[in-house]
Amino acid sequence: MSSVIKRNLEDLTVRDFMIPAEKVAHVQIGNPIEHALLVLVESGYSSVPVLDIDYKYRGTIGKTPILKSVMGIERFEMEILSEKKVEDVMRKDQPTITKDTDFLTCLKVVIDHAFACVVDEGGYFVGIITRRAILKEVNKSMYL
Repeated sequence: MSSVIKRNLEDLTVRDFMIPAEKVAHVQIGNPIEHALLVLVESGYSSVPVLDIDYKYRGTIGKTPILKSVMGIERFEMEILSEKKVEDVMRKDQPTITKDTDFLTCLKVVIDHAFACVVDEGGYFVGIITRRAILKEVNKSMYL
C-alpha cells in the first residue's frame, strides 16, 4: 500500500463511517429466538447485535445458530422457537470497538466478521461498522 493511501486511512476513526445505534436492527437478550428470527428475516441481515435491557452490548445472533438450535434428528422442531431465548443461542465472543478505534484496527476486525459492534466505555451499544463501509473507504483511497 502506498504511503499516501496508508496515511489517509490511518487518519480515519470509527466515528467517520459508523452506523449509529438508532439505525441498526437489534434484539434483546430475553427475546424468544422466534422474535430474533423474524427480525433477521425482515431486515435481510444474517446476524444482528444482542442488547440487554439497559442497551448494553451482549453479543450477536444469527440465522444459522437459531436454525441449528431447532434442528431435530428428523425435522426442524419449530415449536422450540418460542421456548428458547436469544441468550441460549447467541454468540458472546464477537470483538467490539470504540468510536476512537483507528481504521486499520477496524479492517483487521472485519476480515473475520461482517460487522463489528461499537460500544462506549460503559459497554453501551452505540452502533456498528460494517465490512462494506471499510471496503468503500479502501476503494475511495485507491482512487485519490
